[in-house]
Amino acid sequence: MSGFRTEHDSMGELKVPRDALYGAQTQRAIDNFPISGLHLPRPFIRALGLIKAAAAEVNLSMGYLKKNQATAIRKAALAVADGQYDAQFPIDIFQTGSGTSTNMNANEVITHLAVKGGTKVHPNDHVNYGQSSNDVIPTAIHVSATLTVSEQLLPALKHLQKTIDKRARELRNTPKTGRTHLMDAMPITFGQELSGWSAQIGSAIERIEDALKRMRRLPQGGTAVGTGINADPKFGPAMAAQLKKLTGVKFESAENYFEGMASQDAAVELSGQLKTLAVTLMKIANDLRWMNSGPLAGLGEIELPALQPGSSIMPGKVNPVIPEATAMVAAQVVGNDASITIAGQSGNFQLNVMLPLIAHNLLQSIGILSKVSVLLADKSIAGFKVNTTRVNQALAMNPILVTALNPVIGYEKGAATAKQAYKEHRPIMDVALETTGLSKDELRKLLDPLTLTKGGIHGGGGGG
Repeated sequence: MSGFRTEHDSMGELKVPRDALYGAQTQRAIDNFPISGLHLPRPFIRALGLIKAAAAEVNLSMGYLKKNQATAIRKAALAVADGQYDAQFPIDIFQTGSGTSTNMNANEVITHLAVKGGTKVHPNDHVNYGQSSNDVIPTAIHVSATLTVSEQLLPALKHLQKTIDKRARELRNTPKTGRTHLMDAMPITFGQELSGWSAQIGSAIERIEDALKRMRRLPQGGTAVGTGINADPKFGPAMAAQLKKLTGVKFESAENYFEGMASQDAAVELSGQLKTLAVTLMKIANDLRWMNSGPLAGLGEIELPALQPGSSIMPGKVNPVIPEATAMVAAQVVGNDASITIAGQSGNFQLNVMLPLIAHNLLQSIGILSKVSVLLADKSIAGFKVNTTRVNQALAMNPILVTALNPVIGYEKGAATAKQAYKEHRPIMDVALETTGLSKDELRKLLDPLTLTKGGIHGGGGGG
């Protein structure tokens, strides 16, 4: 047993690895939950460290900690927040639903670091003073999600939207066949098509920013059941102010701690907005895949950048790997949201008891959406090339252009002209010359694809 030391907690003594910075409660959780091998992610550990550092500062200012205790705790907690001790947080996410084990993991690590630095502190009496796992863990969810969205996801989405907008401007005068039901429809420009993507991303940004208003409200100060027992009444607001000072984010104390601890409605809301973003990214990814399909037997409208060989058996095959990865991220986020939705329903009386699962899934969704949004921008949208020859051929053969003649020749004659063009596989211009009585110059003007992308009535007169 030379590789172990003896630690104790309220349940008795326990062997802990000699070099571990955690104590008995963390070891009990390691022993009790050998389930998935999944651990709470870096942003969550960062948030825990920030919370403990803020608590030390607040408790010092209120006279509940001595200066040397607060200084040691704050120094150790900020080191935890900086990621210096992530390996000391080995507890599985499938653990006690309050996350008590993880809160005590943080308390024990910070205590050991303070003691190694020469200051005697206790994990419960000092590091956890004025706190409970029941308000610390929900607060850590709010802090970690808010910081990760603000620092990673929103910048990634703004970059994606900027990239889309740049390509839309470049392709604003490049017409193509529009499609509804995956069938040929009236023409649009590539710029118009991409503008729809940009608007979707813009709406996603607005929705997520709105959800952050609720995520910035922290339940810290509610302690065990929301009443604030064993905490100074000023502790919650002071914590929000201190976290704002540490992060630059405008955190505020929740008006009702019972809501913030018994429910995870704000996290469920944010997850729902992430799901909406995932749906948007799936749509964009699938549009790119369709447009890139072929290149000979598919649409072949664009050529995505060639990033890697696409087949182990078919030489020369190149696949749309970034849109495919984006689609898989979207699927994962939708699945995460389903789990978060179920977890959000598990607020039994004064406490939600699926907090670690919510933390893991929410932060995973934020993280993978952030990364794939940048990849989609930089490795697909920024560099795709338009196959103008293929696009123009499809436009010339598109019988649906006859729609523009409706104000002149009427719907029924237009339908007959389109059907004849389909049947004979001839350009709509050639067939319309035979069926409409209009001159070639008139038809060229009326059927010009770029003009038709501007909307309005171009026929200039009655009929049918």
